[in-house]
Amino acid sequence: MIDLGLSKIAIIGVVALIVIGPEKLPKVARMAGTLYGRAQRYLHDVKSEVSREIQLDELRNLQKEVADSAAEFQSDVEHHLSSSVQEVEAAWRGDIQPSAPAPIASMDNLERKAKDFRRKKLVRSSAVPAWYKHRTGSKTRVLSGAARVRKFRPGTKSNSSFF
Repeated sequence: MIDLGLSKIAIIGVVALIVIGPEKLPKVARMAGTLYGRAQRYLHDVKSEVSREIQLDELRNLQKEVADSAAEFQSDVEHHLSSSVQEVEAAWRGDIQPSAPAPIASMDNLERKAKDFRRKKLVRSSAVPAWYKHRTGSKTRVLSGAARVRKFRPGTKSNSSFF
């Protein structure tokens, strides 16, 4: 931008006052302000259009990358599918022996894992029943610090009220 200081603007105003005259100066200043506003709006429109074009270009590049990755994924899936179909057809014809299946975990191991899982879930989700808390004398409710001080303060009753 043009570097205009306060002194330069004052000099321009004095010269404009002398050249244009005091009668036409307000009209000229108003016109200069409207032209300056139009120029700012025009520059803003150009900047926004350029930024829209840049974003559109980025979206096109992103769309191209997604399409390329989708095509690569599709060709990969088709390749694996065709190789699997060929293996199944070869096994059906008896050309090759089917591969050995993966070892199956023993039932004892699965039962032990299920029992451990149920026990851990029960420990996580269960709560101590209220009747058991009353029988053993453990806490049934949580007291705030102020309530605890009031309850155990010597010389006051715990269930007296001030009302």
